[in-house]
Amino acid sequence: MKPAALIGVLILAACNNPPFGVIDPAQIVGDTIPIALTQDQADAARGEIVFSDRNQGHCVLCHAVADLDVPFQGNIGPDLSLVGRRLTPAQLRLRIVDYQIIVPGALMPSYFRNHDLYQVQNDFLGETILSAQQVEDLVAYLSALEGDADENG
Repeated sequence: MKPAALIGVLILAACNNPPFGVIDPAQIVGDTIPIALTQDQADAARGEIVFSDRNQGHCVLCHAVADLDVPFQGNIGPDLSLVGRRLTPAQLRLRIVDYQIIVPGALMPSYFRNHDLYQVQNDFLGETILSAQQVEDLVAYLSALEGDADENG
């Protein structure tokens, strides 16, 4: 194969791998990712564990949720007790996947991004913090946080 042809093949091959990483930019619509990342059923109970477990999302490090039985909830990020009233599942999905798209430079980690990361241990290079299923479970949990019908929010 001629060098020019080889370069052309490499360029075309590179076009099939989105430079964005795990999520193709075509999956993002406005401030949402409308399509679930997995075909498997999301589970809010598993999502609560992802939210609170130190070895998973550990979202309670920065966020609080009323009535969540976890000590030492954070106050750096917003309280998420009523987030299901404010944001759709599609909006939550994008914020979990890569909040940097919405607020560049934000402190919140990008849980489903594997590029442009810093201080990543070699064993985790190219990996995401959460799996697609964990993201969907977390979306299910957060979407259900709507409070009682008589609460303001």
